[in-house]
Amino acid sequence: MGEAQLSIRNLHVEYHTDEEVVHAVNGISLELEEGESLGLVGETGAGKTTTALSILGLLPKPNGKVTGGSIFFEGKELSQIPEEEMRQIRGNRISMIFQDPMTSLNPIFPVGEQIAEALEIHFSLSKDQAEKRTAELLELVGIPRNRMGEYPHQFSGGMKQRVVIAMALACNPKLLLADEPTTALDVTIQAQVLRMIRDLKRRMRTTLILISHDLGVVAQICDTVAIMYAGKIMEYGKIEDVFRHPLHPYTEGLFASIPRLDRTQKRLSSIPGLIPDPSNLPRGCVFHPRCPYRMDACDQIAPNTVEWEGRKVQCLKYQELS
Repeated sequence: MGEAQLSIRNLHVEYHTDEEVVHAVNGISLELEEGESLGLVGETGAGKTTTALSILGLLPKPNGKVTGGSIFFEGKELSQIPEEEMRQIRGNRISMIFQDPMTSLNPIFPVGEQIAEALEIHFSLSKDQAEKRTAELLELVGIPRNRMGEYPHQFSGGMKQRVVIAMALACNPKLLLADEPTTALDVTIQAQVLRMIRDLKRRMRTTLILISHDLGVVAQICDTVAIMYAGKIMEYGKIEDVFRHPLHPYTEGLFASIPRLDRTQKRLSSIPGLIPDPSNLPRGCVFHPRCPYRMDACDQIAPNTVEWEGRKVQCLKYQELS
């Protein structure tokens, strides 16, 4: 075990509007070593994308603010470095595959130009050198080089996502943030894209954070998994441990809602209720209004993160037992 390449410590992020303060991320801590893959799983509104945007320094301004904690990457605290230096890291050392390829690509420029732009900025390549590297990147993700001059509307959804992946990989980043990279794709294309991300990650030894709702997708690619809920990490550990024996009631609920081929079910299980309003989070444990195992203390005491069976979990049950 070496020194962590990425270390997030007690991160808090808020969005301020005229009417309210949205508490999007509420004290999460993560560590990734070089080449490690982390799956960030949770319902919509859990704070997964906000966490990724915080790493890149791309929170919407002036509303989005990191209000506490720190993010260290390769020994540098990202929130403390000048914006000019952050631009050299963003897209170069750290890159992101955004959720919707339709909004990630500029419709008025050929896809080849959009990939080559990052190469010219970060590596000071000539136009010919950038075009040659762009052709190699497109072929790497399964797109013929003769399509470099085509525009985004000329590509299918799956092909657009491949272009976005090529853009993210253009500068051989050491950390890749993939935000729902296969959500808009059909099952066949999804499998191809996931296989490609896994193969490219191994070949380039890239550290990966994969944001997803799909536990099956995370199981295919990731080494560790963090279950997020209402801006907190409920459970965090090796993927085999979490999948075989989930500790937190929320993790249990997620797995219970997955269809099983080895049993007959008339109706899938579900977690009752909705994720809480991040501008008005409940007191105590944020999951207690939906928890089937809640105790009297759960609505008053916010659980700390404790080590349990080689994992980290936020639940009063384990605080009492530990």
